[in-house]
Amino acid sequence: MRKPVIAGNWKMYKHPAEAAGFLHDLAPLVDASSQVDIVVCPPFVDVAAAVDAARGTNIAIGAQDLFWLKEGAYTGEVSAPMLVAAGCGWVIIGHSERRQYFGETDDSVFKKTVAALDAGLTPIVCVGERLEEREAGMTENVLATQFAGGLSGLTPEQFAHVVIAYEPVWAIGTGRTATPEMAGQAHHFLREQIAVRFGDDASQTTRILYGGSVKPDNIKGLMAQEDLDGALVGGASLDPVSFAAIVNF
Repeated sequence: MRKPVIAGNWKMYKHPAEAAGFLHDLAPLVDASSQVDIVVCPPFVDVAAAVDAARGTNIAIGAQDLFWLKEGAYTGEVSAPMLVAAGCGWVIIGHSERRQYFGETDDSVFKKTVAALDAGLTPIVCVGERLEEREAGMTENVLATQFAGGLSGLTPEQFAHVVIAYEPVWAIGTGRTATPEMAGQAHHFLREQIAVRFGDDASQTTRILYGGSVKPDNIKGLMAQEDLDGALVGGASLDPVSFAAIVNF
């Protein structure tokens, strides 16, 4: 049985005091939710406040990105060991916004994933197609390419610690959501890719999340899909009541 993951990606919102207040409000709303892994990924500047506020709760703190080297002359970057030292246990890698605005590639996704795993972080590795790719019938081609470039080079032992997030780019922040059936088809295809590269056991145990305008009113339909194991939540994760409703689906 795969334990669901509900992860909140705050993107570039909230300062440290707001992060602490959010977690103070969220904690009692989800304290009985032992059947779900709950993760909140704030901006880097909020991590310390979030870790402190989440201490003693069932909420884990993650980061939204990292760099693949441990240290060096890389102005503006943050390494995996730094995130671990700050109290993070998770990290988002390859989000579509990183790919779109900051030149993230399948190769950099792979290197960042390896760095996260080496440091003991759980990576949430994102894959997904753009609108024009879906309309051209290329969804499976895009997913296969991103999986091959970003994940298939891992060893089976490394891959066992990876969480995947399928996020159709056309549904992120647009209010448009893939139907549960569309999400289910993409998740099933990803499981087939996992089975080919890592075997049937890995295919059945890997957790695959859905990301793309997830809200309290659509989480139940999404979670009813057999191959869907949780959600990477954007805008709805900025409000503790809304995020708690998704956690408590």
